Amino acid sequence: STMRERKTTDPRHSSTDLSEGKEKLRLKQEVGLISSVSLIAGTMIGSGIFMSPEWVLYHMGNPASSLLIWAACGLLAMFGALSYAELGTIIKESGGEYIYILRIFGSFPAFLFAYTSVILVRPAGLAAVCLSFAEYAIAPFYPGCSSPQVAVKCTAAACILILTIINCLNVRLATSVMNIFTAAKLLALLVIVVGGLVLLANGHTQSFQNGFQGTTAGIGAVGVAFYQGLWSYDGWNNLNYVTEELKKPEVTLPRALMIAIPLVTCLYLLVNVSYLAAMTPSELLSSGAVAVTWGDKVLGSWAWLISLSVALSTFGSSNGTFFSGGRVCYIAAREGHMPDILSMAHVRCLTPSPALLFTSAMSLIMIISGNFTSIVNFFSFMAWLFYGMTISGLLYLKIKKPELPRSYKVPIIFPIIVLMAAVYLVLAPIIDQPQIEILYIVLFIFSGIIFYFPLVHFKYHPRCLQRVTLHLQLLLEVAPTTRDAN
Repeated sequence: STMRERKTTDPRHSSTDLSEGKEKLRLKQEVGLISSVSLIAGTMIGSGIFMSPEWVLYHMGNPASSLLIWAACGLLAMFGALSYAELGTIIKESGGEYIYILRIFGSFPAFLFAYTSVILVRPAGLAAVCLSFAEYAIAPFYPGCSSPQVAVKCTAAACILILTIINCLNVRLATSVMNIFTAAKLLALLVIVVGGLVLLANGHTQSFQNGFQGTTAGIGAVGVAFYQGLWSYDGWNNLNYVTEELKKPEVTLPRALMIAIPLVTCLYLLVNVSYLAAMTPSELLSSGAVAVTWGDKVLGSWAWLISLSVALSTFGSSNGTFFSGGRVCYIAAREGHMPDILSMAHVRCLTPSPALLFTSAMSLIMIISGNFTSIVNFFSFMAWLFYGMTISGLLYLKIKKPELPRSYKVPIIFPIIVLMAAVYLVLAPIIDQPQIEILYIVLFIFSGIIFYFPLVHFKYHPRCLQRVTLHLQLLLEVAPTTRDAN
């Protein structure tokens, strides 16, 4: 494989397709260091830390080994993020895994990633987080009983529509929402941490006595525990999806990662310690929602604050997922792997509104149908399949292309560890407990071949599609864009 050549059109001298002599549109570089840290931390801290601890404990068998899993997941996320930081300083384009796979391995594997991510992975993840938000947001209105599914789905759909409006109007507005909600969820986690430290100071340490007794040793169980933990850390790679919108990306990208991920890891460990200080392991395992049970035990009449905090946390996380997920669709369209209309930006708001609207529509379909639970369950399988491919691309560049300019270099042992972990996480569920859903996922990925060869490789563009693009362009008030010249 060789590094694929970039298009070298200078955006300062290029003309738009709409009228001769005008500049093409470009997304603004409006994401600074604070917003970058908020994007990473705000997306990572979603519903996972409030829901996953019981499952990590269940699969590991005791508190001490479950805390080790949380720490190992944070370390793995850090290694992966630093590896992506080097890729981001070599290939200074938005799109994350998609653009890295495209530039290193070529068009076909990049198309399969974009096809899977745009149609399945990103919308499913967004739909799941919005449904989680809806569950907590309307729970106070149905005390003592489960919320009706119609109300949950309507609230989740409303959440997606609100996020669509925010992200289509203004990048700065979207990042401001991220900053506000990240601050709110960090405050909520700090309340849990401080409550836990007070409990420990008062001698509530029984959960940590004989902490390693009954540790699970099975490869499959450890793999599933990692899946649960890594779901809570998912989002560590989100900044690479918006590289072109970062101020000074060569500085901001690695610096934001080095601040956000250790911060989230420390918070996760302290929150887990707080849960175990307030509850015995058996109480934690029997809890449907760990954070809510903690609130009932520690905060008493103020326990409603925890439900509110989880709702705010999941809304902020879904905003970060939506912000970065729409960019994958936008960049893939700009490279010719998706319909042209998805590569355009609004002429006044300068946001990739068609791509955001498409992501929103796919998420709404998944919420309405409700048949995506198995997809979300195997989200980690698909994610780590492509993470492993991307990291192998970085190792190729480090070994075969050391002369490429880069402002940041990660020690080669980090990507090697991440690649080994990715291989383990992909193969462990297949070897330990093979399930038919994994076959369905693999078949869906390769079904992209049906679309790739006629539409991308042979560039067959039906005339009716061109007419639809023109009408949509006029309706949505969008125009073609170009990448940043750096």
